[in-house]
Amino acid sequence: MQARAGRIGIGAARSTTRVRSLFISDIHLGSRGCQAERLIDFLRHYDAEALFLVGDIVDGWCLRSNWYWPEAHNAVVRELIGLARRGRRLVYIPGNHDEFLRDYAGASFGGIEIAERAIHRGLDGRDYLVVHGDDFDVVVRHARWLALVGDVGYRAALASNVWLNWIRRRFGLGYWSFSSWAKLRVKKAVNHIGRFEEVLSSEARRRDAQGVICGHIHHAAMHDEFGVRYINTGDWVESCTGVIERYDGQFEIVRWTDPQPASNRAHLVPLAEAVA
Repeated sequence: MQARAGRIGIGAARSTTRVRSLFISDIHLGSRGCQAERLIDFLRHYDAEALFLVGDIVDGWCLRSNWYWPEAHNAVVRELIGLARRGRRLVYIPGNHDEFLRDYAGASFGGIEIAERAIHRGLDGRDYLVVHGDDFDVVVRHARWLALVGDVGYRAALASNVWLNWIRRRFGLGYWSFSSWAKLRVKKAVNHIGRFEEVLSSEARRRDAQGVICGHIHHAAMHDEFGVRYINTGDWVESCTGVIERYDGQFEIVRWTDPQPASNRAHLVPLAEAVA
């Protein structure tokens, strides 16, 4: 399925795809790596009954060290508030970068529910544990100083994404993430991803769930390798991915990464390809 997309300020009519649920994480509003325009275009294409914000929506770490909040980031907030006002269910599950919101778990602001975690009953008959995932990352839990140091290096890699993709656009090339490419070629990082997936799957089983939907590691994936359905939503600084639940009960990873928003295409990644 393909969809035509547009820029923030363009009000032209476009097709809208109705879906049951939408899951996004790791937007990192307040960071220079956040791809707000692509996200808004994505949100305007998919009309979901329920939207789960699976952590690191706001990057408090970045904002504390260097305030950055352009108009495009305000536009994302307005878009989300608008969805809540139109009767869509919004559930915000804070992550480690927006952990200050965990103090408000159980509260609701402007129709947006704040929760530590959630259980989502899928149309496929599974109960899905929805959680950001940082609680199961040993670096974040037990070596916060190391996580903060790593975050500085990660931001430098994301800055390289901005320049590289500016050059690629000049040559008519598609979006490409240097930071994601580098991460998946470092053995320790790949092993860390595999271990994270296994631990989250075990947590889902422990809570009598048949699946888990998470974020945190910026690596979109969907598979059944550890006895439950593992789904990671990816992020909106590197991969520009989210997860949709269709009305036939299927979950799909959606990538929204083409470089020219006026003629964007959304690519649906079926489970078979995501597992490969």
